[in-house]
This record gives sequence, C-alpha cells and structure tokens, in this order.
Amino acid sequence: MWEAIELIDTLSATQGPNDDDRGGGGGSDDGDNGSDNDTNVIVKPKTKVKKPSLYRVLLLNDDFTPMEFVVEVLARFFQMNLESATQVMLHVHQNGVGECGIYTYEVAETKVTQVMDHARKNQHPLQCVMEKK
Repeated sequence: MWEAIELIDTLSATQGPNDDDRGGGGGSDDGDNGSDNDTNVIVKPKTKVKKPSLYRVLLLNDDFTPMEFVVEVLARFFQMNLESATQVMLHVHQNGVGECGIYTYEVAETKVTQVMDHARKNQHPLQCVMEKK
C-alpha cells in the first residue's frame, strides 16, 4: 500500500499544476491537440489477506469438578444453552476431553484464561486448553 502512495506522490511531483488539459482553451498551442500528454496508470498491488488460524478450546475431565459447575462454565463462557452444555459436559466426562468452541487465537486464549480463573476462584481443578485446529 505504501508503494502505491509513494508512486502517487512521485507522479504528483513530476506533473506541474498546468500539465493537464483542464484549463485555457482546450489544449496546447503547438498544434498537436494535446497528444504529448502521458496517461499514467497507477496499479494497486493486490494484497492477499490470509485467514487467521483457528484454535479449538477444550475442557479436560477430572474426578473432582462437579458436573453442574462444568455446565455453568459452558453456558457462561461459551454461550451454550442448558441442553448443549449438558451434552458437552457428558462428552467430556465420558471421553476425557471435549470441544467448547473454535476461535481465533486471541479469543481462544481469552476463553481459556477466563475458564481457568473462574475454576480457581471456585476452587475447582478444571482444566481448559487450546490447540491449533
């Protein structure tokens, strides 16, 4: 993007205020009807936007955190309804790990921190981690 701005600045500096044919009677006085005017085309470089990497936020099973607390965490931090939160909680309980959601790095990191802080505040050993999808 900066290259295009520098190119515009360079072109502006090389053209004087009277280099265009907007004023003064319709062209130059040398009889060629303005054919010596160069047309400059500015091509913007196409920037490819890379999609951000996605991360899975996972809850890990333990033998001490109450199931009701896990459901509350899923509802509170992952906006799940009671039915969805219960299904994920049961999946975590039966399989040892369960996916809470898929987010960009910053959002996933924030969710993990929020869950871990909330679990520690309530004296539960619940573990929440993230992994690249």
